[in-house]
Amino acid sequence: MTDQIGNFVQSNDQALAQEPQLLDAKWDQAISYEAYLEWIDQLLAENKTTGDNHSEAMIHYTVMNRHRMRRIEKYTDLRDDAAAALAEIASPQDWLVLTEAWCGDAAQSIPVMHLMAEQCENVRLRLLLRDEHADLMDRFLYKGKSRSIPRLIVMDSGSRTTLGVWGPRPAEAQKLYESAVQEPDFSYQEVAEEIQKWYANDRTEAIQRELTSLLRGIEQNEVRQGEIQQGLQG
Repeated sequence: MTDQIGNFVQSNDQALAQEPQLLDAKWDQAISYEAYLEWIDQLLAENKTTGDNHSEAMIHYTVMNRHRMRRIEKYTDLRDDAAAALAEIASPQDWLVLTEAWCGDAAQSIPVMHLMAEQCENVRLRLLLRDEHADLMDRFLYKGKSRSIPRLIVMDSGSRTTLGVWGPRPAEAQKLYESAVQEPDFSYQEVAEEIQKWYANDRTEAIQRELTSLLRGIEQNEVRQGEIQQGLQG
């Protein structure tokens, strides 16, 4: 069974879950949040960003994203329901995020994921660059067709079973984007600015709600699976 809720998927579906060897290898290659930030700062000191495009525009996006990340780190508190959902995680989870430093959506969501992981001893967070790990990205495409990032893969730490996937942005922001791209005079720059304004007004509320719902769904699936196993054993 796979449930699509907004922009995230909670699942025990075989097609989504069965990438344990790939995920295990990718986890070993992934880096911590702190190492990710240090890497970005080092690249910016060299007038570069992640990927191959080091244009003035891409450098500008990356600089702005570091400002956004610092602001979120400084001013964001966890919602009570998010803290409660994290406290109820019984089995260790690994959160693997596909991202790039120039991605504005990633800058708004990854600090929240870091904050949540820091509050739960059963959650570890690591990151990978999308363009260096296309094989993984192509197994977790948004709606099966888009390499949109960030893309969060929540997996069981032991079995590497995929428990859920989130991204690239909260559902309300995604609707804003999908509506804009249908306009004949669509401008990516203008839409990106509108979405960043939406994030500023939202103050991480939507992503916290959606990740909380994802965790609740994972918990419910685990309870159902436990009941099924008990029934089979009985």
